[in-house]
Amino acid sequence: MATAKSAPAKKAAPAKRTANAAFMKPLTPSAALAAVVGAKPLPRTEVVKSLWVYIKKHKLQDATNKRNINADDKLKAVFGKAQVSMFEMAGLIGKHLS
Repeated sequence: MATAKSAPAKKAAPAKRTANAAFMKPLTPSAALAAVVGAKPLPRTEVVKSLWVYIKKHKLQDATNKRNINADDKLKAVFGKAQVSMFEMAGLIGKHLS
């Protein structure tokens, strides 16, 4: 006599991920940061995107190590030093947003 196997239990579909409201809140850039990304309030994610557009447009990525950014005069005012890694960039711009 054959035993009936029960159907495998279906997993619940994962809940759709919603964006964190803190990331989407428009923040006002400081004067130094506004010289690079503009003066209007932007979410933190858009500020980082705008910085990358500026960096690539002005060819400020280090040629040998693409993770480093060589700051021009405008970015030195934001970063406080001549070269930063792309990982510390996000932390440094936080000081310029309110």
